Amino acid sequence: MENNTLNGMDRVDPNLRDEMLAELFLDQMMNNFKKRKILEEIDQSLKNKDKEAFFRLTEDLKSVS
Repeated sequence: MENNTLNGMDRVDPNLRDEMLAELFLDQMMNNFKKRKILEEIDQSLKNKDKEAFFRLTEDLKSVS
């Protein structure tokens, strides 16, 4: 699917295409950052044997994924 999206982008104005690619890149980086932070917090909740935090954080992780 990603290939089809990129193939179709050659028909888009180059400036708009660059802007769209930059936005996609930033969105992906933000999602990766959020996932890493949540995973770190999940690890900490496991170390602390904090079930409530663990279940809340796993739900948060589902919404980011």
